[in-house]
Amino acid sequence: MPDPLGLKLVRTLQLINNLYVDDVDSEKLTETAIRAMLRELDPHSSYLNKEEVRAMNEPLQGDFEGIGISFNMLTDTLYVIEVISGGPSQKVGIMPGDKIIYVNDTLIAGVKMSSEEVMKKLRGPKGTTVKVKVLRQGVPGLLEFRIVRDKIPIYSIDASYMVDEETGYIRLSRFAVTSADEFRKAEEKLKAKGMKKLILDLTGNGGGILQTATDIADEFLDNGKLIVYTEGKHQPRSNINATSRGQFEKGDLVVLVNEGSASASEILAGAVQDWDRGVIVGRRTFGKGLVQRQLPLPDGTMIRLTVARYYTPSGRCIQKPYKGGDIESYNMDFFDRYRKGELLHADSIHFPDSLKYKTLVYKRTVYGGGGIMPDYFVPIDTTSLTDLHRDLIAKGIVNRIAISEVDNHRKLLLKAYPNVDAFKKNYSISVDMVTKMKKMADEEKVKWDEEEFKRSQKLLFTQLKALIARDIYDSSAYFKIINDENEIFQEGLRVINTPTLKHIFNE
Repeated sequence: MPDPLGLKLVRTLQLINNLYVDDVDSEKLTETAIRAMLRELDPHSSYLNKEEVRAMNEPLQGDFEGIGISFNMLTDTLYVIEVISGGPSQKVGIMPGDKIIYVNDTLIAGVKMSSEEVMKKLRGPKGTTVKVKVLRQGVPGLLEFRIVRDKIPIYSIDASYMVDEETGYIRLSRFAVTSADEFRKAEEKLKAKGMKKLILDLTGNGGGILQTATDIADEFLDNGKLIVYTEGKHQPRSNINATSRGQFEKGDLVVLVNEGSASASEILAGAVQDWDRGVIVGRRTFGKGLVQRQLPLPDGTMIRLTVARYYTPSGRCIQKPYKGGDIESYNMDFFDRYRKGELLHADSIHFPDSLKYKTLVYKRTVYGGGGIMPDYFVPIDTTSLTDLHRDLIAKGIVNRIAISEVDNHRKLLLKAYPNVDAFKKNYSISVDMVTKMKKMADEEKVKWDEEEFKRSQKLLFTQLKALIARDIYDSSAYFKIINDENEIFQEGLRVINTPTLKHIFNE
């Protein structure tokens, strides 16, 4: 029997096409109708056009096709930050610090082109060629390179290093197809350096692929332990359990989270917390516990439809409350948390008794109904945040000074500081750089307040130093320095080195 509602939609579109006073775009009308229907459901059910499908899949697939550089737009000029090892740009001789002036004879410098527009010019199908002209410090004229595009890996691990002789640190930015393999490789390297304790940083990690999250959780949990289960009206309960292949089932573990940690991050943190496998440090996570199924449509577009909910091993639902698909109020949750004082004081967070659950080993009280509440709360530090600091960051002044410093002194810096440890220990921000900062602030009409500068100075200098280290070495160098001013990391380090917490870890 025909679906009367479906016929109603089709009939409406036919009437508009046949009788409306002006020409109409049927495809656009159809997309608008689909988006409107999905908005009535929940904040995560959505329609994606072809471009949106590509943009969604690319970071999760673990690669894209392009020339293999990381770049910054500095005063309308593309500045190469990093050249991916073994990639097309490295093969032809592109170097960090190069400024790309032309792409295929099109001037891209000084024309206020967005990063998205630049990426469209540089990316393209594997095997195609792009011609670039580059300005290099100390080399007269422009250098011309022909680069054959190739598959470029997108890495999920921002940083991996030893904090001390026994404590490793891994920062994971997303849960993509390659993330579990990346994690295991980083884990093996750190264990080879003596790692017995691990700080896993999931702050700001908005999630990704469920299978990847459970694969990484499997590294920490014993064989057979429940990691997560999903259940919905048309989806029977489905359990995902740990296997025997975990490589870090006994070492001390701290997981760092904040309000930007969502979905797959919450699944991993919830499993670790429920099994008392480690300690969660930071602030309450985002609260995304709805499972979306990707449903392709015939024309290459897609519907992402919520079909189930995630539940942690103790039975907690991660999802925070919502009203239909009201995305605006849903996304205002962060500001509501700030307004209510939650980001500053743990005791401002109140959970009803109906949301209380017990962990599965030590029977500690944990809460459901909206994200993962950490075992150790870390408030946002507002003492060093000033209007001056905000404006210097927002106007790109701090970033531009870092790039300029490396651009002008790369060889000298590498000679003086052959590795990041030497740089971290001995490098300091010069008076000249502060003078340059003041001059740039004046040019950008940023009011310089000396009192605010003194309040923000330590954080500003650490950020500047970290950015310089990233440009000289790699992204791990950035976090090795910036974590000195990261309160969540510092609390995690304190927690993992506190002997009295041994009862929480596997003894």
